[in-house]
Amino acid sequence: MRLFNSALIREMSSMGGVALLALTGIVLVILLVRILGRAAVGRIDDTAVFPFIGFGMLHVLPMLLSMALFLAVFLTLSRLWQDSEMVIWQSAGVGPLGWLSPVLRFALPVTLLIAFLSLVVIPWAAQKRSEFERLLSSRDETSAISPGVFVESSNGRRVFFVEAIDNASRRVRNIFIQSLQHGRYGVIVAREGEVQVADAGDRYLVLSQGRRYEGTPGAADYRMMEFERYAVRLDNVEVEQPAHTPRSTPTTELLADPTPPNLAEWVMRLSVPISALMLALFAVPASHITPRAGRSYNVIFALLVYALYSNLIGLSEAWVAQQRLSANAGLILTHGTMLALVVVMYWRLTRAAPRA
Repeated sequence: MRLFNSALIREMSSMGGVALLALTGIVLVILLVRILGRAAVGRIDDTAVFPFIGFGMLHVLPMLLSMALFLAVFLTLSRLWQDSEMVIWQSAGVGPLGWLSPVLRFALPVTLLIAFLSLVVIPWAAQKRSEFERLLSSRDETSAISPGVFVESSNGRRVFFVEAIDNASRRVRNIFIQSLQHGRYGVIVAREGEVQVADAGDRYLVLSQGRRYEGTPGAADYRMMEFERYAVRLDNVEVEQPAHTPRSTPTTELLADPTPPNLAEWVMRLSVPISALMLALFAVPASHITPRAGRSYNVIFALLVYALYSNLIGLSEAWVAQQRLSANAGLILTHGTMLALVVVMYWRLTRAAPRA
């Protein structure tokens, strides 16, 4: 029995590591494409790319661990059935209930880690991301400018374009600025410029060797002037306080203020580790459904079960937020149904197992 436990835990650990690595790679590519796309059009600063990737990966880490745990148990036991190794272990006296011991020893530490991430780390990360976004929004208009990209100011009244930036001196070259003031459009082109701070604290983009065009679209009253130096006042960004949402609220504060949105968030946070353990237990009898089928079928079946269970959790969260269910009822309805299914599957597996 000890040999069976150690061998099974070792194989599940190896399979879980591979599954987690593959899932992390997929999610990381998706985050990279999404965030780099936002940075390419100037919606976020280049320096914010890696922090946003980190926040995004941390947010999905409990779900990745839950899915990897399910796949590790499911695929490992499926392989034992397909290679007829499970029949040998059954002949040695290892019954269906005997498989629970190594599965629980493998799943419980992962479940506790998921619970810590869901209840403590994820709310903290959501709060830090909100503070980081607030810090980005407090920077002046020129901070988000990237070479070769048209960038719109936060108030939508200016569009900036620069061809090159000297990072050492923070000077920009070959500048284009389009602005709208009092119904008249203005276009400024200049060879170079730099940001300067006046005595009163106002910030200006001081341009040199350029031209300014101003007029009304459709009219012939355009004016053009050349300048050696021209100062464009940068708007002071009014920073709003970050919204206090249930997602960024610590778990203790959620329970202290049991509003429907807070209770819905509590249900979601608690459901993540519970569902991870339930899926690991369900994987034991589920691996015996079609032992002779290909491994591709097992993977598809595992993903479908995980997706269905996750959707049920999301549905219960929505019902709690809409006050159609209480928090306890939402937890019992979702996980109680899954527990009943696990019990039925174990009962069928126990009846199908050969008698020692």
